[in-house]
Amino acid sequence: MSELTVRAEKLDAADELAAVRGEFVLDEVVYLDGNSLGALPAAVPGRVDDVVRRQWGSLRIRSWDESGWWTAPERIGDRIAPLVGAAAGQIVVGDSTSVNVFKALVGAVRLARSAGESRDEIVVDATTFPTDGYIAESAARLTGCTLRPVTPGQVPGVLSDRTAAVLLNHVDYRTGRLHDLPSLTAAVHAVGAVSVWDLCHSAGALPVGLDGHGVDLAVGCTYKYLNGGPGSPAYLYVRRDLQARFDSPLPGWNSHAEPFGMRPDYEPAPGALRGRVGTPDILSMLALEAALDVWDGVPIEAVRAKSLGLTDFFLECVEEYVPAGLVESLTPVAHEERGSQVALRCADAGDVMKRLIERGVVGDFRHPDVLRFGFTPLYVSFADVERAARVLGQTLGS
Repeated sequence: MSELTVRAEKLDAADELAAVRGEFVLDEVVYLDGNSLGALPAAVPGRVDDVVRRQWGSLRIRSWDESGWWTAPERIGDRIAPLVGAAAGQIVVGDSTSVNVFKALVGAVRLARSAGESRDEIVVDATTFPTDGYIAESAARLTGCTLRPVTPGQVPGVLSDRTAAVLLNHVDYRTGRLHDLPSLTAAVHAVGAVSVWDLCHSAGALPVGLDGHGVDLAVGCTYKYLNGGPGSPAYLYVRRDLQARFDSPLPGWNSHAEPFGMRPDYEPAPGALRGRVGTPDILSMLALEAALDVWDGVPIEAVRAKSLGLTDFFLECVEEYVPAGLVESLTPVAHEERGSQVALRCADAGDVMKRLIERGVVGDFRHPDVLRFGFTPLYVSFADVERAARVLGQTLGS
């Protein structure tokens, strides 16, 4: 037994989150792709069966009231809120991340202009996940703004009294770099602009602090570190003091102050509810609600501590097991700049990942040469980490 194997056993024995692993459906595979799709929480199938057979099958339309379907978007939003550092009443669940980015970004421009200023520029993270860039370009056209793509580090230097909104990713999806949300949000506010943060790769992996840092608007998915299942609904955060002025570009009957009034004129519902649009996607939404049960009693600070421990240990194991010069880490070494994944540049990365998966280690590949490994602290163990690095070394050395 190697020294690293022994260390992994000791680290797992001391892990305060170790018991949570038992709440997931896992097998012998080392699953390091939770930053794309989280593992299945064991309680979800039974809950979904109840939703389908009893709530839908027996109660049918009565479930909108009797089973709490109608209030699910804000109720589940309040379950997510503590994981991103938000008080209740500011998050609504529904629609996809892309739709919520659109709502937030156009809404941000309208908020910026509600003070009477003629702001005509949207700043967007040039390294963002492609969809965010596509949505930002469309939002700019629709609002008559100029789109200015820059790297997050360049944002403070390009902000001006022309800036209406700034869309940034908290964690870079490709490299795992954690961007400085507090200082960038402060810089945006200093010029009177509105901040929009994409939390897809940070929510459920590390503390976000939306309320504490004064973030204006935020969006995120729920199928990665929140383990809500494939295509589970996303969420929209609107800071409480902005809610009365938040003007959604997608007003729907579900966000109307009187949704069953069927009035021809639109009056937005109070609070975060105005972020709703159409009929909630109940099956996937209630699967998400069941998945969130695994977070009961789990402090996000403990999750962050384990995340850093896992990624530190993986980088150490890679250095030990992988022959020199075959991989290059793109993920920052500094904890304050690291999310919960490690990205390794590697020749023939696509083929290497296929071979890893065949050997029971599942990560993913990002074009053209990146091996991406996500570390979900709720169910990834230190033994998983050691095994993954050892198999990577064997694969590259063979």
